[in-house]
Amino acid sequence: MNESQDDASQEPQDAPRARGGAERRLAFIDFQLRWEGRLNRADLTRRFGISTPQASLDIAKYSGAAPQNLQYDHSTRVYVAKETFVPLVPNNGPERYLNELMAVETGLLPLEESFLNWRPAFGGVPQPYRIVGDKTLATILRAIRESSGVRVLYQSMSSLEPSDRVISPTALGNDGFRWHVRAYCHVRNEFRDFVLGRIIEILETSPLGAQGPDEGWDNLLRLVIEPNPRLPEAKRKVIELDYGMTNGEAEVVCRQALLFYTLKKLGLTNYDDAPESQHIVLKNREELKPYLAAES
Repeated sequence: MNESQDDASQEPQDAPRARGGAERRLAFIDFQLRWEGRLNRADLTRRFGISTPQASLDIAKYSGAAPQNLQYDHSTRVYVAKETFVPLVPNNGPERYLNELMAVETGLLPLEESFLNWRPAFGGVPQPYRIVGDKTLATILRAIRESSGVRVLYQSMSSLEPSDRVISPTALGNDGFRWHVRAYCHVRNEFRDFVLGRIIEILETSPLGAQGPDEGWDNLLRLVIEPNPRLPEAKRKVIELDYGMTNGEAEVVCRQALLFYTLKKLGLTNYDDAPESQHIVLKNREELKPYLAAES
């Protein structure tokens, strides 16, 4: 099988490289075959900075583990995915591809660190970047790692002036728009969420750690969603497909502390009178009432 002149000339020789171990290279082969339908040795040599013989060994190893997944096309001098392709790597699913595409296109992930070669045209909903100071993040991360505290100047939305607080960070959270730090507040004597961008200044570190377990963070809630029953049956079926529902429902698990953000992101904070604008509803709302009341 001669592929000495595969399509290495299709990309500049100075294309960015990212080195990786053997397992990562096998995952890359699986990714390329599954989502791009083709692979050649040049893809591996460019992406990982390995030799052509090593690329051949990697492809042979993959072929030995999954012979039903690829075959060599002599006319195009590339390996192509067979109709019998079955993913060898479990995390090479649609979520991996789409999240990686979004991360590359939005600048969160450098192209050379991704598995993408060819990319389809992409468009996303723009959102302003919420600024987080580098010193703020570094100090918060250290406090989490060391189970210690930090004294900060924090501007909440409930007051006109920033307040001096000692907090003991325990975790980071994201509501889809902003980054939060989950921390024990030594002023309120309870666990609370603090928006990282609203930390005006890091005043000093503190030896104070969090007091007691954070039940709001540790408690996981099961949200059962279903199509809005006021929609026509045909449209409910579409919603079931859209959300991958089984028997007309799907489950979402979230931390109690993130319940409000989860409901808001899913559009479940209000029960709109117009079902066309409220495609899904919370089926187990009664079960979650105690937690919903705490959020109101």
